[in-house]
Amino acid sequence: MLDTLAAALEPLPPAPRWLIGLSGGLDSHVLLHSLHALSKIRTLPPLAAVHVHHGLNPQADHWQAHCISLCHDLDIPLTVQAVDARPATGESPEAAARSARYRAIAHVMQSGEILLTAHHRRDQAETLLLQLLRGAGPAGLAAMPRLKPFGPGWQARPVLDLDRDRLVAYAQEAALRWVEDDSNADLRFDRNGLRQVIMPQLRQRWPSLDATVSRAALLQAEAQDLLAERAREDLELVRGSVPGTLSVAGLTRLRRPRLRNALRGWLQDKGLPMPGRVRLESVIEQVLKAGPDASPRVAWAGAEVRRYRDDLYALEPLVPVDRGWVWQWTPTAPLTLPELGITLDPALLQSQWGVNPSTLTTPLRVCLRQGGEVMRWRGQTRLLKKLFQEAGIPPWIRDRLPLVYVDEQLVAVWGIL
Repeated sequence: MLDTLAAALEPLPPAPRWLIGLSGGLDSHVLLHSLHALSKIRTLPPLAAVHVHHGLNPQADHWQAHCISLCHDLDIPLTVQAVDARPATGESPEAAARSARYRAIAHVMQSGEILLTAHHRRDQAETLLLQLLRGAGPAGLAAMPRLKPFGPGWQARPVLDLDRDRLVAYAQEAALRWVEDDSNADLRFDRNGLRQVIMPQLRQRWPSLDATVSRAALLQAEAQDLLAERAREDLELVRGSVPGTLSVAGLTRLRRPRLRNALRGWLQDKGLPMPGRVRLESVIEQVLKAGPDASPRVAWAGAEVRRYRDDLYALEPLVPVDRGWVWQWTPTAPLTLPELGITLDPALLQSQWGVNPSTLTTPLRVCLRQGGEVMRWRGQTRLLKKLFQEAGIPPWIRDRLPLVYVDEQLVAVWGIL
């Protein structure tokens, strides 16, 4: 098995450290032990391990102690991260635990490091079938990649092409000790039902099920790679007038399948959650087809798409702000507005807006737009609304920009004018 593992590790990019995800179960223990053995006969990056304490199972403390003991015996540094893995409303326990686990691991990684996880061929087959049952497209049916960007570095799955039986055989031959997660027998969870009930029956009829389904995942990954390439080509052709936006007119010239593909690629590039098919169709029907004077919005968990004029914007959901906020600012030091994620620098008042330095000894009033404001701009008194329109500032941004007043005169719109 060590030769097979070494071959799988060969294509990995250079890394200052390999971090092994260690649950204490059979799969991750085999990966830990085999990497340690391989390091004795080959030159590898320094090895370390990370264990995430989810606090969901009464045995969690025992699992943590077990991992500490394993790493102590092998002289491998171990980091333990405790997380709050309670699911949010509408979130599955499995998804909540997985998200919390990966956030914790990414937090302890350094730039360029590689997280190694023990997902194997059977895991890959389960993932593809679960995605199929959820109606996923090529991206979902590609299941788990062998290598992908993760946190400040990478995540690799070096035993993804191995049958679990080989891991079991290695564990038995090496007389390894591992823990069993009793929640794996809980058939209320989709993956457990598939693993414990459905897949054994499928294997009786199709003994090579895991290998065959994993091969299908690889073919879907190739198809998805082609779709991503086409999305990049299309996105180059439909750039909006504002960086990061897309041209509505350009998008509407694409055939519907290419349009959906381009939108998915755009959202992925921005690191935003992918919408379901129905929500993506809503973006097309409600946002792209809206009139040029409309300000439509389609939102889903973790993201929203808006339109202003011919530009399509994708962003994280905006937290509502109280337009009645007023701040007093003595501009001898920066003013941080955590509600808006903005810091006002007094030096910019002078360099960017030409405010008389002698006025900076008195408190300034900082507030949000109420409507009807006027401002001296290039020698003329102008309505702020008109200045926003001329500058192409979308409506949802206008109401979040701090206005700075000196003696009741609007002198600056922070970040814009």
